[in-house]
Amino acid sequence: MNPIKIGLLGLGTVGGGTRRVLARNAEEISRRAGRDIVIAHAAVRNRDRPEMDDIRLTEDAFEVVNDPELAVIVELIGGYEPARTLVLQAIANGKHVVTANKALIACHGNEIFKAAHQQGVIVAFEAAVSGGIPIIKAIREGLAGNRIEWLAGIINGTGNFIMTEMRDKGREFAEVLAEAQALGYAEADPSFDIEGIDAAHKLTILASIAFGIPLQFDKVYTEGISHITREDVAYAEKFGYRIKHLGIARCSEAGIELRVHPTLIPERRLIANVNGVMNAVLVKGDAVGPTLYYGAGAGAEPTASAVVADIIDVVRTLTVDPGNRVPHLAFQPDALSDLAVLAMEQVETAYYLRMQAADRPGTLAEVTRILADLEISIEAILQKEPAPGASDVPIIILTHRIREGQMNKAIAKLEALDSIKGTVTRIRLEHLDSD
Repeated sequence: MNPIKIGLLGLGTVGGGTRRVLARNAEEISRRAGRDIVIAHAAVRNRDRPEMDDIRLTEDAFEVVNDPELAVIVELIGGYEPARTLVLQAIANGKHVVTANKALIACHGNEIFKAAHQQGVIVAFEAAVSGGIPIIKAIREGLAGNRIEWLAGIINGTGNFIMTEMRDKGREFAEVLAEAQALGYAEADPSFDIEGIDAAHKLTILASIAFGIPLQFDKVYTEGISHITREDVAYAEKFGYRIKHLGIARCSEAGIELRVHPTLIPERRLIANVNGVMNAVLVKGDAVGPTLYYGAGAGAEPTASAVVADIIDVVRTLTVDPGNRVPHLAFQPDALSDLAVLAMEQVETAYYLRMQAADRPGTLAEVTRILADLEISIEAILQKEPAPGASDVPIIILTHRIREGQMNKAIAKLEALDSIKGTVTRIRLEHLDSD
């Protein structure tokens, strides 16, 4: 049987890893796919690559997507454009697509999957979320018999590295960020990582396949970690919690929660002990209960592992009638739900509050009275001794679950008190138990 010829758009970190994995594991891959798989054509920035004389190289990516000999296009260039145009052109040409581009899928996936459905081709995107962790396949296929109730994930390695270093070594955010950039974990412009945009792209995809809703990146509440201090990390530890930058999606009768923000979680939870640049996703299904998926969320070969797995899946299904393939977003295209995504003000969670208060009688009573008036129940309070010569003292409060809208009112009233200095730090708290 003739080999399947594929084209790569991009031979950088992930593209190079994909080439190595395909070459090193060629025999195993052929046994699994039932056909040999060869890279026949690739788009690169520089064609002067003598180590790749077995691959036809071009600087024109459209030359690859228009190559009639190729059955599969692997898009590894990232970003919105020209990736979107190239993928749509490949689909129009009747080619299957494999991509690791989470931004593309999160923001343009509805358009891309519609085009693919009309053309009867596959768009595979396992590598778009959490690198080498097969989380897309786990939710879309392994948990297909479940009603997914919620999921929570550490889905950005850079943010997790920063939070781990702040906890383990008591370092400041800015210092750890600079190290993450020096180590190559964070870009020169780290905003996509530390402000939660990268995680929001991934959460958009996970929520869509978990709940059967259209991709809705613009409705994800997104909050970064740059305001978290080492004091917050230390106070959380005193209460038995750790701070992680989580993507959380939850389905209820009221609607869908889609949110990315720093979160206190109990230190005994397995996901609280995922450290460094590693990723983990906790998924709660009604039949299976909580399940945890852990592994490398980025890197050349971990990501290539997912890319090659998608290529094998595509090759296996080349002769399958399009109507009998696993749907792109887990649910049949005409069966997606129109359940609304909740505004953040409607979301209910517990809270960690930290404020600087005047060290004088009655201050704590003022604070607790405001919370009581808004029916916000307190779980724990920690009031530190003032530093020598200081006129104010930190107060840390953990609350029970309450709607975000109520907490917004409380924080506005607290910040209006003469006895409260500056702004109130708010970090949401989730127990992530089986409820």
